[in-house]
Amino acid sequence: MKITETFLKGLFVIEPKVFGDSRGFFMETFNANEFEKHGLCTHWVQDNHSLSQKGVVRGLHFQNPNPQIKLVRVTRGAVLDVAVDIRPESPTFGKHFSIELNEENKTWLYVPGGFAHGFSVLEDNTDFLYKCSEFYSPKDEGGILWNDPALEIDWKVESAVISDKDKKHPTLAEYKKSL
Repeated sequence: MKITETFLKGLFVIEPKVFGDSRGFFMETFNANEFEKHGLCTHWVQDNHSLSQKGVVRGLHFQNPNPQIKLVRVTRGAVLDVAVDIRPESPTFGKHFSIELNEENKTWLYVPGGFAHGFSVLEDNTDFLYKCSEFYSPKDEGGILWNDPALEIDWKVESAVISDKDKKHPTLAEYKKSL
């Protein structure tokens, strides 16, 4: 597998080696040795799976003070996956990285603690899977407003379908003031 750090320190794109033929394909979906070589988490305590329709935007979510490291991928359909650096001491605070994850490219994104994470769904019936390093903790959950103009995120959807909860998150500036 190819593991590449993005311009946001600690955020990695993971491209598995896929071996395909007329029968289908095979790929290694996790290798602790490879992750350890890059200083990445190898201890996962929770797996999640969501099914969403085209136009849904989920996020931007995080946990604090018990952050979840996430390893995310798509097994059917496509998403635009987005990670925003919300580490106040980081030189890239407020910057985001986005990448299309889909069933064809089989690419993963490794999202460390200190990032808000979300995705927009580009195809109907998209299956989004992710591993978490910590258990979900409702008392620690937080978010950043998905469409905060300061973030300049192009979600690639015409008419976003957003949960009521995600519509109420603070902007990045409001979040920073609360720290």
